[in-house]
Amino acid sequence: MADFIVPSHIKPETDAQHRLQGPIHAPRHVRIICIGAGASGLLMAYKLQRHFSNFSLTVYEKNVEVSGTWFENRYPGCACDVPSHNYTWSFEPKLDWSAVYASSKEIFAYFNDFARKYRLHKYVKTQHQVSGAIWNKEKGGYDVQITDLESGQVVNDHCDILVNAGGILNNWQWPAIPGIEKYKGVLLHTANWDDKIDLTGRHVGLIGNGSSGIQVLPKIQPIVSKCTTFIREPTWVSPVQGLEQHVYSDKERLDFATKPNVLVEYRKNVERGLNGQFGIFLKGTTTNDDTETYFRQQMTEKLQNKYLEERLIPNWHVGCRRLTPGVGYLEALGKENVEVVYGEISSISERGCVCDNGQEYPLDVLICATGFNTSFKPRFPVINPNGVNLQDVWKTEAQSYFGIAAPDFPNYLIFLGPNCPIGNGPVLSAIECQADYMLKMIDRFQTNNISQFSPKQEAVDDFIAHKDAFMQRTVWHDPCRSWYKQRPDGPVTALWPGSTLHYIEALMEVRLDDWEVKYNGNRFAWMGNGYSQTELDPSADWAYYIRDKDDDEPLSRGRKLQAINKSGTMQGNVGVSFSGNGKSEENKASAVGAKL
Repeated sequence: MADFIVPSHIKPETDAQHRLQGPIHAPRHVRIICIGAGASGLLMAYKLQRHFSNFSLTVYEKNVEVSGTWFENRYPGCACDVPSHNYTWSFEPKLDWSAVYASSKEIFAYFNDFARKYRLHKYVKTQHQVSGAIWNKEKGGYDVQITDLESGQVVNDHCDILVNAGGILNNWQWPAIPGIEKYKGVLLHTANWDDKIDLTGRHVGLIGNGSSGIQVLPKIQPIVSKCTTFIREPTWVSPVQGLEQHVYSDKERLDFATKPNVLVEYRKNVERGLNGQFGIFLKGTTTNDDTETYFRQQMTEKLQNKYLEERLIPNWHVGCRRLTPGVGYLEALGKENVEVVYGEISSISERGCVCDNGQEYPLDVLICATGFNTSFKPRFPVINPNGVNLQDVWKTEAQSYFGIAAPDFPNYLIFLGPNCPIGNGPVLSAIECQADYMLKMIDRFQTNNISQFSPKQEAVDDFIAHKDAFMQRTVWHDPCRSWYKQRPDGPVTALWPGSTLHYIEALMEVRLDDWEVKYNGNRFAWMGNGYSQTELDPSADWAYYIRDKDDDEPLSRGRKLQAINKSGTMQGNVGVSFSGNGKSEENKASAVGAKL
């Protein structure tokens, strides 16, 4: 079949008329710009290539390589806190992970190999950083400004749809400590690591006990003369029971590669476990209480130090901050060459850190494991048709529609935006469903004469109200200092009000009643010249709907979900439900599915 397509040079005002020359749903050319070639940007390129035609795509990436955070983060001990076999796309397993928690080097190789396998590099322009995007009132879409980091030249581009896949854990920042610019030793940040620096035999300072700091300490402790680690607040540190670090044997890797269903069943079991942990984050559930008891026991056994127990074991609930496996971290704190300084760093001098105890700690090397700017504000101006900058709108609190779009900013889509499930369970599966939702919107844009689409303000207001009410029942609402929120007592801006499976089901279908949609001319111009796509395809069956039995796909949401989730195939999953009275209840789903 030779598709009737609306060429890219057709102006918006003539799009409707041109469509009348072709069949129903004729796909017009759509120009897409994606910012970032990390995991999300590569997935977007893959899915567009697999499912669409008559499109052009450019992915602008500031680094010299793809893979985003997994190219950038190379500090000692850098790894993912999600089991490696489940830190892959659902459809693209990796057979030879070295361990349950694989290194950043291995993860970089996975995404880089993914891009090479599917020839995605052809869409990517590396060393190109987007510096601004402004809505073009005449043509529609965005005029995008890009800096060629190699030449320094400014490049201008235009797109119908702008996708921001820049990531949330990407914009690293130095700690806001006075005098940091005065320090004369070697200054490092975990997200901007210098591989040429040798730490052997040196006195190293380590600021932070978040995920990066927890990974760094066990790796550098055996080689440094001394490590002074600065900790200002407690945090829960322990492997999740049943997912402790494990190095895969040659036989295990061989079985994964050669025995049918061994790997897929292993991945499914791990994923079921990850999806069964949502009760950890709900106050008053047996899962949360049991997990806290287990964590407290494990931390006490591994620290074996009353002073550290009193200062490092929190009084807020498990899960208020992101759970971190912490392989070897607690044990390293007790080593002879490790000194723990608890409290605030008042300032940084030429020699080292000055703390609120009045003491100065001279250091050869100072490592800042102090994380990222997680405000969700875009790193460049995004200007809407009314001349409003999204950076200003999200200055105090970022509010989005389901973590993928912002009201009044048409044709602008976001991966891992505010209030998506970045810490609720498996994250890559959530990114996949975001990509699928975006493609459904792009498909409507391409096959209908749509000029603009953006979520309605009233829909976002209702979503935020629901989210804020829900969060009060979660441990994330506790007054801990966490990147999930901009201040300890502030609204939770990073997480979804539900589990990852809940998010996937919420995004299965596009709720067009939540979207403001504008058209070029008559909204029914997509009906075209009266012919169907089928009639113009000589290889198609022009009577495809005539059959000897009803094999239609399910039409109701419930039946459709049962087909997707293979309801009735499991012996019964044990989980935790949250009853209306706020009490936790363990429930076991029957083999035919739990009744709602």
